Amino acid sequence: MGKVAVAFAAAAVLVSCSVAAVMVGRRIKSRAKWRAVVEILKEMEEACRTPVGRLRQVVDAMAVEMHAGLASEGGSKLKMLLTFVHRLPNGTEKGTYYALHLGGTYFRILRVHLGGERSYLDVQDVERHPIPSHLMNSTSEVLFNFLAFSMERFIEKEGKESNSQGVKRELAFTFSFPVKHSSISSGVLIKWTKGFEISEMVGKDVAECLQGALNRRGLDIHVAALVNDTVGALSLGYYHDPDTVVAVVFGTGSNACYLERTDAIIKSQGLLTTSGSVVVNMEWGNFWSSHLPRTSYDIDLDAESSNPNDMGFEKIIAGLYLGDIVRRVILRMSQVSDIFGPTSPMLSELYVLRTNSVSAMHEDDTPELQEVARILKDLGVSEVPLKVRKLVVKICDVVTRRAGRLAAAGIAGILKKIGRDGSGGITSGRSRSEMRMQKRTVVAVEGGLYMNYTMFREYMEEALVEILGEEVSQYVVVKAMEDGSSIGSALLVASLQS
Repeated sequence: MGKVAVAFAAAAVLVSCSVAAVMVGRRIKSRAKWRAVVEILKEMEEACRTPVGRLRQVVDAMAVEMHAGLASEGGSKLKMLLTFVHRLPNGTEKGTYYALHLGGTYFRILRVHLGGERSYLDVQDVERHPIPSHLMNSTSEVLFNFLAFSMERFIEKEGKESNSQGVKRELAFTFSFPVKHSSISSGVLIKWTKGFEISEMVGKDVAECLQGALNRRGLDIHVAALVNDTVGALSLGYYHDPDTVVAVVFGTGSNACYLERTDAIIKSQGLLTTSGSVVVNMEWGNFWSSHLPRTSYDIDLDAESSNPNDMGFEKIIAGLYLGDIVRRVILRMSQVSDIFGPTSPMLSELYVLRTNSVSAMHEDDTPELQEVARILKDLGVSEVPLKVRKLVVKICDVVTRRAGRLAAAGIAGILKKIGRDGSGGITSGRSRSEMRMQKRTVVAVEGGLYMNYTMFREYMEEALVEILGEEVSQYVVVKAMEDGSSIGSALLVASLQS
């Protein structure tokens, strides 16, 4: 019996050792997988680094590209488009005006009533609707018929009193895509961005297309101005504060405009305006520089996009793309480790993770990161431990921090070009005394990414102070313009009538 007991004991020890060995092996394997995921995150962090020295290189590159774009057509990746807007609203405007805004995700319609004083700005009946996805690759006729129909429904809700005397309604068409203007009320589409793909529309006069659709519906509406969304934001900013000289939109896409002296626009010599300046639409989404930090995920996103090798700056700072960059990092991690469980097929779907979900995860302040868990579950990834959820939050932070800081560098680049960054910038003929004088400068900013994503906004504003320095940054004011592009466009039409 003693020998049998010893044998049993030995067998039990053997089994225990085997189980222990299996468990140790699993732990070692699990740690190896975790290390692989952590290594991916470290590589991502390193590739996305934006120290202030690098940001200032981006600032310099932006200012140089702006100068080149003003010197000659095709001289820069920045198109530096003339808008023919040289008079901005000043508060004396009166009357009722309309705006129809076609953006990247939503379209808006609103009515503005002005009483001739800055304090009297009555924004009425704002309607905001998602753009039906089928319109984005339909035809120009289908798209503009839809917009005209939407405008007709908006007018019908007003009742008869608004137009009882048969006064023609004056409309601003806010169009968030690159247009080459021939006047303030006309311009041809250069290319689509933000996921739109109506190829036969390129080269057509955008205002003319909308006017034709309105006429076909028998609407007594005059398309009085074709306005880029950034120009609309600048108009509203200037209406409230004449120190506003720059406007930037951070939404589905991103773009900027600013007030430039006409004598600095070499490619349009002889351009005369009563104010001596004109608003320039930069189309900065297409900016690129070797100083911009780029990862393998950015390269893959660009290659699989509808516009490869185009809009490089936009693809690392704009709302359409931030969610997809995060998705690609999570997918890569799930392919080298099982920390997310079996790889969800949804993680391979382009743009399935939207930036508003990234914002919700990034800013999740619940103890167990329940919002992160919910969003991951929607992506087919369920029951991940807390440390994995924290990892996802970190990915969101890395991607958003880079975007916000580069956005700040873009703004600082504009300020450098116009001599508002404290350095004198690329001034083209300004005296040294003028360069030394620091003026108060207001930057109008709008767009869902900026307005709704707190961490993006904070990273951007923090970096702007870093770049400019404490002394200069106190003269630079960033002002949010909610619905600025739509309201400002209506104000611009009003300024044309007064």
